[in-house]
Amino acid sequence: MWSSEVLAFILYFVLMLAIGVVFFFRQKNVGEKEYFLGGRKMGPWVTAMSAQASDMSAWLLMGLPGSILAFGFGQMWIGIGLALGTAANWIFVARRLRCFSEAAGDAITLPQYLSNRFATKSLVLQLICAVIFLVCFTIYVASAFVAGATVFTTIFPTLSTSAAMLIFAAIIIIYTFLGGFKAVCWTDFFQGLLMLVAVLAIPIMIVATQDLDTAALATVYTNAQDGTQYVFGTSLFSASWQEIASGLAWGLGYFGMPHILVRFMSIEKPSMVKKSATVAIIWVVISLGAVSLIAYFGRMLVAGELLPAGMQKTVFIVLARKLFPTFVAGLLLAAIMAASMSTADSQLLVASSSFTADIYKPVIRKNASEKELLWVGRAVVLAVAVVAYFIASSKAEGAQAIMDMVENAWGGFGAAFGPVVILSLFWRRLTYKGAVAGVVGGAVTDVLWYVFLSKSTGVYELLPGFIVGLVCAVVATLLDKKPAKAVTDIFDRATSKEIDR
Repeated sequence: MWSSEVLAFILYFVLMLAIGVVFFFRQKNVGEKEYFLGGRKMGPWVTAMSAQASDMSAWLLMGLPGSILAFGFGQMWIGIGLALGTAANWIFVARRLRCFSEAAGDAITLPQYLSNRFATKSLVLQLICAVIFLVCFTIYVASAFVAGATVFTTIFPTLSTSAAMLIFAAIIIIYTFLGGFKAVCWTDFFQGLLMLVAVLAIPIMIVATQDLDTAALATVYTNAQDGTQYVFGTSLFSASWQEIASGLAWGLGYFGMPHILVRFMSIEKPSMVKKSATVAIIWVVISLGAVSLIAYFGRMLVAGELLPAGMQKTVFIVLARKLFPTFVAGLLLAAIMAASMSTADSQLLVASSSFTADIYKPVIRKNASEKELLWVGRAVVLAVAVVAYFIASSKAEGAQAIMDMVENAWGGFGAAFGPVVILSLFWRRLTYKGAVAGVVGGAVTDVLWYVFLSKSTGVYELLPGFIVGLVCAVVATLLDKKPAKAVTDIFDRATSKEIDR
């Protein structure tokens, strides 16, 4: 049984590593823009699939179906919020950000764009953003290492957690270190396809081969360890209003997600965004819908096996093994690894680009050559990964507290950067001081709400943080003097037909 699954995993990992090696030898003499942004030459399909694969972590195949399996369709609101946020991001932000990032000094990172957009020599906003990125994404990568190790040990129980984490981390480090943005995007492209095939294969096979009894949905299961009762809610509105509001608020986070926004900046032509948007939106809707069906069918087929043991997060794994031959099951289970890896590699590269382009070049070595910046970027990929590994593998009491913070990083990014990104693309009057106020106001509110009001209100901190960040940016801008002609010229150039082609 295990040999076939192991073979499938080995073939999958060899493909990922091969992509990194290929791009290393193809771009030996390239500079930082090529390494961190693919030279703005990414096609619409790769851009779309890479953006969505880097967005969806193992949560798509473990967390979401496990939650729906246990408590019913009311748990789908986060998925609905993410689908709406994905669509809005592609429709309203993608094309304009591609144009604006080129018009604003050919920016290759989000902090660099936010500074160049206001034609300022001040590095305050750029440094604030870069430090936030570096810290948060290091923790994010650590979280991905933990998720990857969890998947490994779930599939291979005899493998130790430390060994699993080392294998997972090593593969990501190698292809990201060698190939940069193009390698990450192409690996994410294939991983996105694998994830889509996997989530479609299981419900299709169930419908074709299994006898389903909807009466089983009414069965109430009890967790043998903590006594939690699992009642399946058959309505979307079985969730509370706080859960519905918080789920929808998740969608706001997309407007401030650096590892997703950088995909918009990398596409070859603004005119290609429409095709990318279509592919991305269809992918996310099909994937989220298929995962919901997996949980729905799983409640009728394997709930009695999983819920009493509190193992609902393994529903995808159990069904894949139950329905398919071992080699095919191994390929489907590799999709869970794909979900974790496609998120980790993107976050690793964005953290590296933020240090290199937003701290090292403007502050430490202003005259650094393209070759130097390229190798500094690679060195930072390695350094961030090493720090993330030690955070993930630490047994200290503080390690779990750090990992718990990752759950709030999405809210922090969305609240701090979402309002400013939107205003920078659509409001000609926005000023540099307004942008700084928006980033700081959103970030501070997000943290304070989480610490003092999140539990008592049940409202996700992203929502109030986003609103306050938006208000701070608008008020500070209106109190500030109008932007200089150089700033409005950037806006006009970015919105002209000449660049938007």
